[in-house]
Amino acid sequence: MSARSRFHRAAHRTGLEILGWTLVVLGIAALVLPGPGLLMVVGGLAVLSQQYAWAERRLHPIKERAFQAARIGVKTWPRIAVSALSAFAFMTVGIIWMTQPPAPGWWPLDERWWLPGGWGTGLSLVLSAVIALVLLVYSIRRFREAPKQTS
Repeated sequence: MSARSRFHRAAHRTGLEILGWTLVVLGIAALVLPGPGLLMVVGGLAVLSQQYAWAERRLHPIKERAFQAARIGVKTWPRIAVSALSAFAFMTVGIIWMTQPPAPGWWPLDERWWLPGGWGTGLSLVLSAVIALVLLVYSIRRFREAPKQTS
């Protein structure tokens, strides 16, 4: 094996390691902050499972719980409607946050406390809403569509 080939394998492994751990850490943070925390943790474990058996063992139960939650979440149309409306509400709040309108007259605190966090917070809310809508459509297609009949 050439030195160049060994370098490429080591660089690939290191890149996957950095990506996997970054996704896991950001996912854990996003469990309490705005963002798709569980999705990022699963993604990070999926990347790390390519190199570590412990990550693969932890990935499967989390994936099963996520799929079960998705099945329950799209079981009825009212649940789907609430999920979609919530995502659009988060998107609206994120857009308002990004545009930073002036504080309204009824705001009791100093204007600097109106929508703190700025553009980054708004973008995080919008991206989370988009991801939620994509996952909602995926869940509907996967768990609600009638099986195709063969003739």
